[in-house]
Amino acid sequence: MKCPFCNCIDTRVIDSRLSKEGNSIRRRRECSDCDRRFTTYERIEDTLPLVIKKDGRREPFERSKIIGGMQRACEKRPVSIAAIDKIIDQMEIEFQESPEREIPASKIGEKVMCALHNLDEVAYVRFASVYRQFKDINEFMQELKDILGGQTPPNMQE
Repeated sequence: MKCPFCNCIDTRVIDSRLSKEGNSIRRRRECSDCDRRFTTYERIEDTLPLVIKKDGRREPFERSKIIGGMQRACEKRPVSIAAIDKIIDQMEIEFQESPEREIPASKIGEKVMCALHNLDEVAYVRFASVYRQFKDINEFMQELKDILGGQTPPNMQE
């Protein structure tokens, strides 16, 4: 493993532990050149389906894209990174167990919106406003009315 500080490739493992969820190994490493320590995580390489974009392109499933979108929606909200990770972990498991080898990006977006709706309504509205690309204020207001009325907004899959 290359040291992130000095780029030396000679590092050694000081400590290894199983993560709380049991799906990765946390390794504490030390560089033999600069003596600095850093942490790495080792995960099983998953066989996740390809994502079909709106324009028909196929891309590999990227956890980091979902994390980024959810973090932006949850910015300055009382939502922990652990809660976001848990949601994405559940989504990954569901997609891995699915017989489908390709998933439409819209299905991922709907699942994220559903999870955010249950987690934090403000984060949900932020995400939905970008994801659904409301054409005017009336569409946006209808979404808010649905939330205030206790309804599950249309097109959301539970």
